[in-house]
Amino acid sequence: MQGVRLSTLIEKMDLKNMTESIDTHDIILTLSDINRPALQLIGYYEHFENRRVQVIGNVEQNYLHTKMTHEERVECYERLFSQKIPCLVLCRGYMPTKTMADIAVKYGVPLLVTHKATSEMSADIIRFLNYHLAPTISIHGVLVDVYGEGVLIKGESGIGKSEIALELIKRGHRLVSDDVVEIKKISDDELCGSAPEITRYFIELRGIGIVDAKMLYGVGSVKDTQTIDMEICLERWKPDTEFDRMGLKDDYDEILGAKIPRYRIPVSPGRNVATIIESASINHRQKMMGYNAAKTLYERVTARMQNGGNTEDII
Repeated sequence: MQGVRLSTLIEKMDLKNMTESIDTHDIILTLSDINRPALQLIGYYEHFENRRVQVIGNVEQNYLHTKMTHEERVECYERLFSQKIPCLVLCRGYMPTKTMADIAVKYGVPLLVTHKATSEMSADIIRFLNYHLAPTISIHGVLVDVYGEGVLIKGESGIGKSEIALELIKRGHRLVSDDVVEIKKISDDELCGSAPEITRYFIELRGIGIVDAKMLYGVGSVKDTQTIDMEICLERWKPDTEFDRMGLKDDYDEILGAKIPRYRIPVSPGRNVATIIESASINHRQKMMGYNAAKTLYERVTARMQNGGNTEDII
């Protein structure tokens, strides 16, 4: 099962561990949702999801210390920590009392402190865990940022994906990953790609070997992550293969259940594929903004034909 170590969350969220005797490295988080134990403070645990990070803030702290006696608080802590929750985060700089800390250590539940507001901390934790717990797949391809559009370039081995990526870098665009792209589904319709840590910033060029794009072209030529907005599928040119010439029909590829627009580009000697990809990226952005050049041309031709005009002068 995919998971995130609690120690990683503590480091990234800059949380202070008030129960240092508990080893947070072996505690694995498997759910991205958090829980604010409101009903649990009064003893209601039906449908309680004990795998979630528990977060309490000003409201819960005020209730614990103004509406409960010491004995009721002890009973409340016993019930909550015995549920084997992964941790309890105290927001707004609230420090755990000795009673809370002792019971937490008894059940092996880390107590973490942050000065952030409860809503802000909750959103940060959910965002972090959503990304790291998202469904992930690795595919063969190249991912580049072209004019802000995440372009996933796919094609058979040796067709020239890496060389095209290098040409795009020289034109001022940014490399995310070469050869292997790790893709995460961070929402129902959003995919995010990155490079495996071991191959990050490296490009394999046949006949030359491995080059470091970051060292050759500077930090402005690379990027760690990028949402995937479109896919370019490179195919060797064959006279008997039909390729879309108008762009009226939408084609999609499905990755992890999310659909992304796909464009099939024929590759042949002398074709400047990097320029074509740049144009495809700008054209895709125009479509997302509501303008479709192919449909505009089609409407012009249709209107001319309906008016009895000659279409030879516009085709």
